[in-house]
Amino acid sequence: MGLLLNHGYTVFPVNPILANQGETVHDQKVYASLKDIPVPIDMVDIFRNSEAAGGVVDEAIAIGAQGVWLQEGVINEEAATRAQKAGLDVAMD
Repeated sequence: MGLLLNHGYTVFPVNPILANQGETVHDQKVYASLKDIPVPIDMVDIFRNSEAAGGVVDEAIAIGAQGVWLQEGVINEEAATRAQKAGLDVAMD
């Protein structure tokens, strides 16, 4: 996340536990869910296990994100297909 911030990207960390504790990550407010972020989201970078990634992809579709990026080793073909059918760009493994 720090690397993205250092290169000028705007990053919104999402973690319900940290959000409920009022925490920040790299001085950025943590949100409980994607729907809580008050601005449109271009890409959702998913750092969850393959099974949990499907729910995050569904949230990304619901908020109108433009794409999802499942990090290395995170593979969920069904979720990727749902995202592509919804018009999102998908990066996976």
